[in-house]
Amino acid sequence: MATKTTTKNKTTKRKRSTTKKKLVIVESPAKAKTISKYLGRTYSVIASKGHIRDLPKSRMGIEIENDFTPDYISIRGKGDTIKTLKTEAKKAKEVFLASDPDREGEAIAWHVAHILNLDVNDHNRVTFNEITKETVKDAFKHPRTIDMNLVNAQQARRIIDRLVGYSISPILWKKVKKGLSAGRVQSVALWIIIQREREIQKFQPEEYWTIDGVFKKGRSQFKASFYGLDGKKTALKNNDAVQAALSRIDPKDDFTITDVKKREKKRQPPRPFTTSTLQQDANKKLRFRTGRTMMAAQQLYEGINIGKEGSQGLITYMRTDSTRISAGAKHEAATFLHENYGAEYATNHPRKGKLPEGAQDAHEAVRPTSVLRTPKSIEKYLTKDQYKLYNLIWSRFVASQMTPAIVDTETVTIDQNGVDYRANGSKLKFEGYLKVYAAGKEKDNVLPDLKTNDSVRLVNNQPDQHFTQPPARYTEAALIKTLEENGVGRPSTYAPTLMTIQKRYYVKLEARRFVPTELGEIVNKLIEEYFPDIVNVDFTADIEGQLDEIEEAKRQWVAVVNEFYQPFSKEVSHAEKKMEDVQIKEPLAGFNCEICGAPMVEKMGKYGKFFACSRFPDCRNTQTIVKEIGVTCPKCHQGQVIERKTKKKRTFYGCSRYPDCDFVSWDKPVGRDCPKCHHFLVNKKVRGGWQILCPNGDYEESIIK
Repeated sequence: MATKTTTKNKTTKRKRSTTKKKLVIVESPAKAKTISKYLGRTYSVIASKGHIRDLPKSRMGIEIENDFTPDYISIRGKGDTIKTLKTEAKKAKEVFLASDPDREGEAIAWHVAHILNLDVNDHNRVTFNEITKETVKDAFKHPRTIDMNLVNAQQARRIIDRLVGYSISPILWKKVKKGLSAGRVQSVALWIIIQREREIQKFQPEEYWTIDGVFKKGRSQFKASFYGLDGKKTALKNNDAVQAALSRIDPKDDFTITDVKKREKKRQPPRPFTTSTLQQDANKKLRFRTGRTMMAAQQLYEGINIGKEGSQGLITYMRTDSTRISAGAKHEAATFLHENYGAEYATNHPRKGKLPEGAQDAHEAVRPTSVLRTPKSIEKYLTKDQYKLYNLIWSRFVASQMTPAIVDTETVTIDQNGVDYRANGSKLKFEGYLKVYAAGKEKDNVLPDLKTNDSVRLVNNQPDQHFTQPPARYTEAALIKTLEENGVGRPSTYAPTLMTIQKRYYVKLEARRFVPTELGEIVNKLIEEYFPDIVNVDFTADIEGQLDEIEEAKRQWVAVVNEFYQPFSKEVSHAEKKMEDVQIKEPLAGFNCEICGAPMVEKMGKYGKFFACSRFPDCRNTQTIVKEIGVTCPKCHQGQVIERKTKKKRTFYGCSRYPDCDFVSWDKPVGRDCPKCHHFLVNKKVRGGWQILCPNGDYEESIIK
């Protein structure tokens, strides 16, 4: 009897193993891992690892005379992936394409369908805005065909960008320097940065003065500032104006309260994040670069293992320009707020954001997939970056579903002989959304009990001279905001655009702000002169609008590309004939080549600056630029400690005698030894500033802010 049962079980197992599975193809292995757990044994989930087909790198790859037909080829290095996809597709019962729900994701699905000979009219395309079990399972109940309007919009963007890049770049290589590039959106971003630099250079500071006073009523003191003369707001443009105002004041006489206005103001909660506002807030509050933000967001979207719940997508799709929220998410947030904060904190009518011009509104805002997963409850499963970003997204979303903060404000006008001062007071009456999402530590400024016709005494009066400041250079956050406001680019393009202009060394970051380089200035000047439309903000925004119209089936992609190309091709021909060679002056290194004796110059390479012989290519001598920190190597006591960079631009410190001495340290040695264990001391960045300490923990000095 036992033998029969065993045979039956073996037969059942054999049948199960030969049953064909449904194949699901996504972009990333992390996403595949998460989805696989939701769909169960009847599905097999594998990743294409991004695009598998693209235009060739070695040539234009577009048949311009044949309606701009693109010549797609398999991407080099993707051979094994394509082979796996084909093998698995042959074995599968059905194939579903579940790449991301945007133009790029639709294009990836289309390319995979082409490689696997799938019919684009079959219902094999599955999309979801969040990777949760319920949402994913529901999406597979409603597969659709590949949306060729989305594909064509992506194709049109790719082809226009290729036409720009592969037409202008060779001219720049010939006339300026090899390795340069000019992209459609990156050129506008560079132009915006340079325009700001020109404003700064032309800026003429203007003098102005303020007068800050300290007043006293009874034992209470409060601050007030000069407002104007004879009831009118008056600017103090110079010291003469200040002295004229002060001459009307008698310090021995009291001032009179002439007006007291008390108001209750509501501070509205912020809307939930879009891609742009997420990148801006992460840059301001977390000091995250744009690429770092999107990397952490991608990980949170694709799924994190959070213990008993297994792998879960923690946020909705992070490439969106919409602030729309689903009814289910609103209901869950309202229930959470009632239970954890009270009914007075849950709003009945969340703010509805007005979509910026050109916004697609294809997806919801960036929000947590479940508000019940509080940041603290899952902190131990997340990396530091993931936790910080998730906390920011969760807090912003919860705040968007809360009631306004209520602030009591008070404005007091103080007068003597027609010289008016004003004091402003405020007190938080009801926290509202600030309980979850405070912009910063804001303190109440409570004025003493002041009434009209009360007398107050002037305790101190301080005139100060100021000068107007030039406009600030762009931070990553400010540049993204400007690009979005001008309709340049879309959520998926901000991060790569900023990365490209830095990688090409057209701009550099100084104190977290963009500064154009000499190379960037030269490239921008040539593009301004010969390709004015490329750096025209309105023209670029109009192209984005036309791409949106292709997506909405209002325009044909070939017509849009042709409309762009006809005038552009004439500009290319003109530039090839008229553009003059540009000589970039390379700074002298200050010493001569030890091989041929010619002066060494400073050059810019893929990984930064280096010294090279000025007779290149006749002499190919190069030297790494080393920065000594004035400290003798604590290991060999012969070489100097120099600052070095990894390929990812992370700074570390090593001995100048490498490889004879292998001393390395992530922290900067200070040239002194620990008085206890005699290990070398380092200068380490800590919360609140910098601190000199012993890596062994035996010694530390006061923090220097």
